[in-house]
Amino acid sequence: MTKLPKTYQLFKKAQPKVWRAYARLGEAAAQSGPLDEKTRELIKLGMSAALRSESAVKSHVHRAREAGASPDEVTHAITLGVTTIGFPAMMTALYWAQEALQSDQRESG
Repeated sequence: MTKLPKTYQLFKKAQPKVWRAYARLGEAAAQSGPLDEKTRELIKLGMSAALRSESAVKSHVHRAREAGASPDEVTHAITLGVTTIGFPAMMTALYWAQEALQSDQRESG
């Protein structure tokens, strides 16, 4: 998995109990229904795009790829938001996703 941003690493070290509780909550949510990991990550990617969170978009691109999503699936997950989050927000998220995909390609290539 891609290394967490420095701020997350510092928080994890400074607040280990809170971090563990947060991680357990995420695991419980993931296991609470029938969706597979790839689908969950693509949904979270779309949510991140809607929030206009660059770090979350990039994180969920990496996670979706690790879960088996293709670059086309990543792009589609964001493109679906065009009528919900608007064209400019969707294009911005696509830009961030392309940066993350290129970063993954450099790391694996």
